[in-house]
Amino acid sequence: MNHHPPPPDHADPPDVAVVGRANIDITVRIPQRPVPGRTTFASSPATTTPGGKSLNQAMAARRAGARTSLISTAGDDQWGTFLHQALIDAAVDVSHFHLLPSTPTGIAIIEVTPDGENYIVLARPPATELTAEHVRTALQQLPAPIVITQLDLQPDAVHAVLDHHRAGTLIGNLVPHPTLGTTALGALDLFVSNETEAATILGRHHTDPSVAAQELRKLGPRAAVVTAGARGAAYSSPDHTSLVPAPHIDAINTTGAGDTFLGTLTAELARGIPLPHAIAESVATATTHVSTTEGQ
Repeated sequence: MNHHPPPPDHADPPDVAVVGRANIDITVRIPQRPVPGRTTFASSPATTTPGGKSLNQAMAARRAGARTSLISTAGDDQWGTFLHQALIDAAVDVSHFHLLPSTPTGIAIIEVTPDGENYIVLARPPATELTAEHVRTALQQLPAPIVITQLDLQPDAVHAVLDHHRAGTLIGNLVPHPTLGTTALGALDLFVSNETEAATILGRHHTDPSVAAQELRKLGPRAAVVTAGARGAAYSSPDHTSLVPAPHIDAINTTGAGDTFLGTLTAELARGIPLPHAIAESVATATTHVSTTEGQ
């Protein structure tokens, strides 16, 4: 896979527009999680990398070959400038990535344990939340055939996506904002979640992710995908329900695996690849990510 894509041709519209959040990830690898009153020493120096689900998804889609634009905000500070440059270096369109004055950039503190699991605390300044006006303006100027949106954004921003995107493919991710509830799923062509998010939405955990995908599709989206970590990803469409298994690997760091999956999936769909084959490629790419990444 090409990890250094050529600069996009800005004369062409993006294949994918990603609507959501961007932040800085500060990652520490630890031998075990701290217990109250005790200090745990990191196994290696902390790393600072671009992060945030939507930024990760946009970068993954671009690495997979799709012309991609990120609709998001950060603070006009050193971290926001760092994110802006990282997106440019990754050949992601930043025409609607705004740096807000007098606002700090969000920061995620990520602890990674030896089994590759990650524990995340996100400090997200409310001032960096997307507004409906920002989203509407961006989507009007970016005629992307595929749009990914985080459903846990402020409701007016999510409604701006749902109201605007009448054509093409609309993909939703994460548990919908409480004010929206599951009604937001009915406007989607595809809903993608992990098993924990699916359980939150459905009110119970299904040991078979294929069943969870079926239940999610009953809530309205044309198709649903549930990522299941080392087991792969399950999907349910009008034609079929199945589990696409993942190869066995020793995970180094699972941070960003779901975003790598979704970004790759979207790029594959943009090329016209059928959903089952797109999922298989995305599972393979996410598996490579968790077995090689050092803290993205």
